[in-house]
Amino acid sequence: MAPFIRIFLRYVTLPLLAMGLILPEEQQAIIADPDLVGYVCTGLGFLAPLAAEGWYLLARRFGWSK
Repeated sequence: MAPFIRIFLRYVTLPLLAMGLILPEEQQAIIADPDLVGYVCTGLGFLAPLAAEGWYLLARRFGWSK
């Protein structure tokens, strides 16, 4: 899972790097930080089931689940 999170972080930090909000060294530090990778992994682990349940509720409300 960690390689996918690092790829995700690379794409998240790329616009910040392009706009000049972070330096290239900071981008590499963010991508390589194992603590940050763990936090993002945990956060996505919480968000995935919430998104699935939210989608299911919308499907039931609008009749998409039939």
